[in-house]
Amino acid sequence: MERYIKFEEWLDKILCDPIPSEIVAFNFNLYDSDDTYDIQIIGADRFDADDEDWACDEVFSSEEDVCLIDRESDIENWEQGQKIISDMIKKYLQIGKYKDILLNSTAVCTGFVDGHIEIIYRK
Repeated sequence: MERYIKFEEWLDKILCDPIPSEIVAFNFNLYDSDDTYDIQIIGADRFDADDEDWACDEVFSSEEDVCLIDRESDIENWEQGQKIISDMIKKYLQIGKYKDILLNSTAVCTGFVDGHIEIIYRK
């Protein structure tokens, strides 16, 4: 629960500022660090389920403002890390303060920057 609260507070801080209107999809970029999994959110002006490079066309990014999720015994490998982060994103899409910003987009996805993108929500 503490992980989710940390994630929710971070995402609320990012989404409370005006988001560019040309964004059609969001991706939560995941980075694998020694002691943490780092989450960055980007917004892109296109989405293509068949071409994951759409997430490289960012028009918005949280940049260096990332959410750090500590590695613990239940998230020692990247698969576990991605699952837990995906579950937090899904929860935010249900109860998050600014969930409508994400839900009004075409898609919300996540994935490690050098891996495949998982579609969490698609309109």
